[in-house]
Amino acid sequence: MSEWEGALAGSALLRDVRLVPLTQAAPAGPVDVRVRRGRVVQVGPGLAPEGEETHDGGGRWLMPGLWDQHVHLGQAALTRTRIDVSAAQSAPEAAAIVARALPAGEHAEPWRVIQGFGQRPALWPQQPTAAALDEVVGDTPVVLVSGDAHHGWLSTAAFHVLGIPPREGILEEEEWWPVFARLSSLPGAEQLLDAGYRATFADCAALGLVGITDLEMGEGWSEWPGRVADGLDTMRLRPGVYRQDLAGVLEAGVRTGDPLGDSGLVTMGPLKVISDGSLNTRTAFCCEPFADSGDLAEPFGVQNVTPEELRWLLDQATDAGLEAAIHAIGDHALADALDAFEQTGARGSVEHAQLVRLGDVPRMAALGVRASVQPVHLWDDRDVIDHCWPDRAQRCFPLATMRDAGVELALGSDAPVAPLDPWLAVAAAVHRSADEREPWQPQEALTLRDALAASTDGQGTVAPGSRADLLLLDVNPLDLQGDSRDQADAVRRLRPLLTMVAGRVVHTR
Repeated sequence: MSEWEGALAGSALLRDVRLVPLTQAAPAGPVDVRVRRGRVVQVGPGLAPEGEETHDGGGRWLMPGLWDQHVHLGQAALTRTRIDVSAAQSAPEAAAIVARALPAGEHAEPWRVIQGFGQRPALWPQQPTAAALDEVVGDTPVVLVSGDAHHGWLSTAAFHVLGIPPREGILEEEEWWPVFARLSSLPGAEQLLDAGYRATFADCAALGLVGITDLEMGEGWSEWPGRVADGLDTMRLRPGVYRQDLAGVLEAGVRTGDPLGDSGLVTMGPLKVISDGSLNTRTAFCCEPFADSGDLAEPFGVQNVTPEELRWLLDQATDAGLEAAIHAIGDHALADALDAFEQTGARGSVEHAQLVRLGDVPRMAALGVRASVQPVHLWDDRDVIDHCWPDRAQRCFPLATMRDAGVELALGSDAPVAPLDPWLAVAAAVHRSADEREPWQPQEALTLRDALAASTDGQGTVAPGSRADLLLLDVNPLDLQGDSRDQADAVRRLRPLLTMVAGRVVHTR
């Protein structure tokens, strides 16, 4: 069985469609597209049916399905049920939102941890404390996951329930990750997680999202085949693995790209390493200190793994046939990651690449390291960057610079940090403003064609040999008119008439 075939691969004939010329020329007029065993096998006018399921395209536009190359799928599913504190502009405001959302009678279930999501305190006048949360939630265990997911704000009762010595401030980075990973296994979370997965998969099919690289902590590589068998079978999954669970993957002898289970929808992803922190938690590892570093214990940010550890991990990954996905938001972290790729011969990606020394861009291209980027973050972070990194803003999210240097770009969301919506990622890459302000660092915008190509997992214009993961659209997205704002507004409203995964129709409207 090949990487893209499997028990769920289907056959179909799409009649009367026009091909979006994403990366190469396409026939000028309508064609038929035949799919067998999850692959496009024939493209041309007037193809005769051969007993397969037939769909009439009505002269509409066919393109590859969209991928999100960086998702924390379990956390994204759970966030649908978490209290949303993302609008809070201060710690008291976030605490008040939680207090209003607490269900009646919560104190009768002291074991149940209430979860929230979304605080971004970098610009708050005071930083979060357990006391500020306790003041409004009392003895209720509450955990609030930050909008960048790099810290947790806990009430004192939550510390007790989770068996952690209470502290006044937040938990961040290496102290936070074990707690973060436990949130999906707390009492009551299993049912919420299953419901969240099913709703998320339905939304993804409606958006035209055909595949996800799932970088959730845990053992997704062993769990996703069973979930697919239980009906979560409308999308492809590439689960990654973190160093704490790497031994299981090594023992199983699974390599990146190997099929997991027999559905054909799940394949092994990369080894994920979180080498530094984040901007909003002010822990991204930088070459120069944060501009507002006066209250920071680590003014240059946090190095979660040393260069020696990183090289060792990449050696392990390479020997095991695993690609590596290295989280690097600060420019120092990115430089360390490139050193490790060069010294070990590892293959894979830098995740985020938010702050980049421009001299490192040609290195990325020469090493063949992908830039797995999340353009919606630039909408969320532009004001924080101007506050924390005002002297280096022109080096943030350098998408066009990387493209021009020959670095392969792969777009994603980092959901739940940003919405799980590939059209939104394309819009942010094209128009670098989420409001009425002018685009931020507009010289680094991508063209619509480049942004779409970076969202299709290397699939170009549909042709024989293409995966049968396809979208049928009312319009050719490359024909969207106007300036970058007009194009972004139009593309974020696009929705497929039909979504096909492995030759099976998983959504129609």
